[in-house]
Amino acid sequence: MAGEITLQELDAGKFIEEKVEAIRNMVGNGIAINALSGGVDSAVVTLLGHKALGDRLKTVFVENGLMREGEAQQVVNWFKDLGVTVDVADARAEFFSALAGIIDPEEKREAITQTFYRDVFGRIVKASGAKYLLQGTILTDIDETKAGIKRQHNVFEQLGINPEDAFGYRILEPLVELRKDGVRAVGKALGLPEEVFNRPPFPGPALAARVIGAVTPERIETVRRATAVVETMLRDSGAFQYLAILHEDRVTGIRDGKRDFGLQIEVRCWDSVDARIAEPTQLPFATLTRMAAEIVRTVPGVVSVTYNIGTKPPSTIEAI
Repeated sequence: MAGEITLQELDAGKFIEEKVEAIRNMVGNGIAINALSGGVDSAVVTLLGHKALGDRLKTVFVENGLMREGEAQQVVNWFKDLGVTVDVADARAEFFSALAGIIDPEEKREAITQTFYRDVFGRIVKASGAKYLLQGTILTDIDETKAGIKRQHNVFEQLGINPEDAFGYRILEPLVELRKDGVRAVGKALGLPEEVFNRPPFPGPALAARVIGAVTPERIETVRRATAVVETMLRDSGAFQYLAILHEDRVTGIRDGKRDFGLQIEVRCWDSVDARIAEPTQLPFATLTRMAAEIVRTVPGVVSVTYNIGTKPPSTIEAI
């Protein structure tokens, strides 16, 4: 595997030229496909691939039921404005079926990986005739997987897994030499709008990475609503990443003068450069109290909101 290209070393224009040429050489006259989640990494890969292959790159948004509010339509509209057609594949039932009854974090990640790569995307790839999958794996994904911290859903060959044998297609990873700051710089150079290349990172397992315990449509909807509040209220904070987490146990609260066993949301907000280490953002207490009040007001069943003040390490940015 190639070494790291730091932000200081990165010549974004040259990087784009080299990766576009490499993608063309690998795919030849064939067809490639990629999954666009709307996150920074997949957005950058989408534009690199379309710059290299044009309409011979098929771009798909997989609606897994685990995404943020209105994500599918927002992503389709962004890329339509950039001249890229995005097909939406509805796979909500398959993902929730695969996650049913699973509470172990690694088992959740594996269920999502297998459902996405083997079942849902495997089917889409076969129908398209593509032999190559472009994806936005970055260096931090590989580091954390190889170190045993978390099995990132998009890491295979670095673990000795051959995607061609396992899933029937080859995977191209043009961003593996970069960390998040470098990916953002490439996205800017490619012409992505700032609201895309400066989006807070979003995990591959999506909101399933932010539900502790069982993943159900109802619990995902709870964390989805809390996420909308957090992202709205912290988008101008200057933080690297901010998110809401739904805890498993119900906690004792009071509503209308009576005891109410309700839900607990944990808010995390991080200062970081590349996600390897992170410090909790020192948000004003007034911001925290307004955010907590809005979550309790707008998210049914929530009676408690906490703020994480641990560092990474020993914490990780995402909960699962």
